[in-house]
Amino acid sequence: MSKVNDFLNEAGVFFLATVDGDQPKLRPLGAHMEMDGKVIFGIGDFKNVYRQLQKNPKTEIVACKQDGHWMRYTGKAVFETDEKYAEAMLDGAPHLREIYNEQTGNKMMAFHLEDATAVEIAVMGEGTSLL
Repeated sequence: MSKVNDFLNEAGVFFLATVDGDQPKLRPLGAHMEMDGKVIFGIGDFKNVYRQLQKNPKTEIVACKQDGHWMRYTGKAVFETDEKYAEAMLDGAPHLREIYNEQTGNKMMAFHLEDATAVEIAVMGEGTSLL
């Protein structure tokens, strides 16, 4: 998992794909961390992306580095039941507490990917597994 997390750190922004009915949806994200041997991602419980992953947890994350290498991380989103993951995500990005707090009623939802594959691909090369 460290290779996946390191790639995401170097890329900065990554894109998460879901579906809404029969329409693909893609959005940029940045909230992630490595904890307990998993790469954890964070999204808001009030967002469409959360509802889409609840309905269909199959997802794909794509990140690109400046050197042209890119990563495809594919799997099933599994939401964490232990609040420690969401709290750690907020501790790592304190500015997010302005969005996720008791006053707003918004809750950070943490998830990881299971049954996942992760491949790093050079611009004109073949993929190499990161898992």
